[in-house]
Amino acid sequence: MDPAALIPVPDAIPVHWGWLQFFLHLTLFCHILLMNVTVGTACIAMVGYLRGRGASTPCTELVSRTLPFTIAFTVNFGVAPLLFVQALYGHFLYTSSILMAVSWLAVVGLLIVAYALAYVYKNLYARLGRGRPFIAALMVLLLLTVAFFFVNNFTLMQTPANWSRYFAHPHGLLLNLADPMLVPRFLHFMVGAVAIGGLAIALWFHWRRSRGDQTADHWLRHGCRWFSFATIVNVAIGLWFLAALPQGMLRPATTTGWLFLLCLAGGGVLAVAAVLFGLTNRILPALACTLATLALMLWARGLLRAALLSPWFSMEQLPLTPAATPLFFFLFMLAAGLTLIAWMLHFTFRSWAGREELP
Repeated sequence: MDPAALIPVPDAIPVHWGWLQFFLHLTLFCHILLMNVTVGTACIAMVGYLRGRGASTPCTELVSRTLPFTIAFTVNFGVAPLLFVQALYGHFLYTSSILMAVSWLAVVGLLIVAYALAYVYKNLYARLGRGRPFIAALMVLLLLTVAFFFVNNFTLMQTPANWSRYFAHPHGLLLNLADPMLVPRFLHFMVGAVAIGGLAIALWFHWRRSRGDQTADHWLRHGCRWFSFATIVNVAIGLWFLAALPQGMLRPATTTGWLFLLCLAGGGVLAVAAVLFGLTNRILPALACTLATLALMLWARGLLRAALLSPWFSMEQLPLTPAATPLFFFLFMLAAGLTLIAWMLHFTFRSWAGREELP
């Protein structure tokens, strides 16, 4: 069967696709950053329990207090990029979501359970005792499963040639397991999450040290080690992912190809710099390099998606029905929402700081 016959007709968009692409990258940057902090810190806490035989540490206690917030922010900041990707690639994403419908719908339930466990972990931290490693491990397992289903969906939507497998598996259980890009892409995201989780821990204890906490230096170095070594491992996984791409997919002779290679080169240089800063416990330069690397990698991700879908679709094929009102309404709500979130973060951070200063 010709895979092109399985691709639905795209819906019309209200503004030029460049606007939607810009906001997709902007909101996805925020979501990925928060997701990395959530998954990464949870993984680090779980490993800490395994190495310390379940003992509580300032690091695991910090993670227990912050996970309910980071999960909530991750989920809420994930709504906007999902809507933008549906506006641009809905005829691909809706199809892949139906092909793996059981797993895709399970994401909601898995997130609810993980969120509930985060509150159990936070509110009953002192009483859980030896149960803390179990709660942490179960949360990590649920979050990794959600991430695996997301990576399955977004790789399946980019490979319409695999859609015909549905006729052999017509029960909504189709996963993109035969795709050689799936495993390295999933690992690239998750190991990157551990790196940024380590950096987030280091940043917190950097702030604590600036307020005179004499014990913070050890945990600052602890976070930096996680960040640096996870980044080194992730570079190797990134090379594996590049090797798994279809041969000749991205050629320097094409605009998409050389932009992709430019993003990779810039991201590689910045990643090396970030590791060097991390190994010397220079937190703020490491943070700057990491944020720039993440932005370049997300741009490269968009270019790769365009290249993978180029045999079937290009943005210029999207029908345009001009209507600027939805975009203006979104921008207004975005500004209002960010203002409210900034106020909530300031209030929460001030509350934490006040508790930290109590005798």
